[in-house]
Amino acid sequence: MNETSTAAPTLRRELGLWTAVSLVVGTVIGSGIFLVPKTMVLAVGSPEIVFLIWIFGGLLSLAGALTYAELAAAMPEAGGEYVYLREAYGRFWAFIYGWTMMWVAKSGSIATLATAFFYYLANFYPQLEPDWFHIPVPLGPGGGSLPVSKGQILAMAVIFLLAGVNYFGVRFGGGVQVVVTIIKVVLIGAVVVLGLGAPAGTTANYSTTVPAAGGVAGFFAALVAALWAYDGWNNVTMVSGEIRQPDKNLPRALILGTMSVIAVYLLANAAYFYVLSAAQVGATDRVAAEMMRAVMGGQGAAAVSIAAMISIFAALNGSILTGARVPYAMARDGLFFRSIGTVHPRWFTPANSILALSGWAALLVLSGRYEQLFTYVIFSSWILYGMATASVIVLRRKRPDMVRPYRTLGYPVVPVLFVLVAAALLLSTLRTSPRESLMGLAIIAAGVPFYLRWRRDLV
Repeated sequence: MNETSTAAPTLRRELGLWTAVSLVVGTVIGSGIFLVPKTMVLAVGSPEIVFLIWIFGGLLSLAGALTYAELAAAMPEAGGEYVYLREAYGRFWAFIYGWTMMWVAKSGSIATLATAFFYYLANFYPQLEPDWFHIPVPLGPGGGSLPVSKGQILAMAVIFLLAGVNYFGVRFGGGVQVVVTIIKVVLIGAVVVLGLGAPAGTTANYSTTVPAAGGVAGFFAALVAALWAYDGWNNVTMVSGEIRQPDKNLPRALILGTMSVIAVYLLANAAYFYVLSAAQVGATDRVAAEMMRAVMGGQGAAAVSIAAMISIFAALNGSILTGARVPYAMARDGLFFRSIGTVHPRWFTPANSILALSGWAALLVLSGRYEQLFTYVIFSSWILYGMATASVIVLRRKRPDMVRPYRTLGYPVVPVLFVLVAAALLLSTLRTSPRESLMGLAIIAAGVPFYLRWRRDLV
């Protein structure tokens, strides 16, 4: 038997530029733009400040994308930030990143998106929302039993469906991503056009106000919500090992995709507040549906709910496709369960990693409300984003000889500003949402003994 026939299967570079762009746009634009404006306006009190926070959060995400573009082009391997942290700080911090993504950040993001999916489906089927049964564990409200709704069961089923899509080949999963991303952008564009063209709309709504916490605490609370909506711009780096011409396509996808998302979000919010006052936005969990209800009645609300579900579906698919490459990269380095690092011999996907990440995310659907989940995800994610962004500075000094097909625009100011804002965000979130923040930190800390166990096997 020849050597080729006995070699272990590996990931293949089968994703082009537009698939990479769709992974950025399609993964970022999920549930946040439909749900978080309420949280933002109640935190800061006026549409003008909401717009400023959307711009600030967008520029912050763009600063991250500009920095990651250098890292991704120089190290186009599966795992994204895992690879950058490993090269900059060593295996321990890379492991902490991968551990957190598996058990908190990426799995929590998938769970949050699936939760939002069933929220919108409940517009058509209200029976999905009430508690269906209780699990006798002290994880529910007030330490009581854990309530489970039919909607949560449905959300778990959607996660497993998309796990199956991505199990059967990265090209298949990437193709699904391109199609649903195009559909979602067209539908959101239609919502924007209808909102800005509504006869009942008025620019006076942009000057309305609502009672709010305000101040620094209000600003950071709104920023957390905005950054949840922007979360995912980095996901394409996780599939760097499957992107064709990564030295060119990865920087292009990161920058073009992030700028496109900023434009979409600003236009969507312009439409929301043109039709609805600050008080009306602050009174609804489904602002896009409420806006379309004002424009077109019940049919409009139903249409935007469908658009939201398609948007969330695309973000879920992209999150599973990209996120599964992180535990795969850990396992390939010997820092996770060995079976997670295998590639399917027929489909050339990290099949076991896809199943493991999706299974854990499905369990997290049972863990809490939407607001709890996105705070839980953002806090842990931004610890990692800050460290990964700082790695571009570390590697410039540590590895000056590294080939860098793209260099960060505005270096070192851009990455330094990103790290400073990330630190301020983390401190504010720890103070205002201590329960969710400490839960994230506890799971991070729980990884240390596992690291020590796997490291012994490498010695």
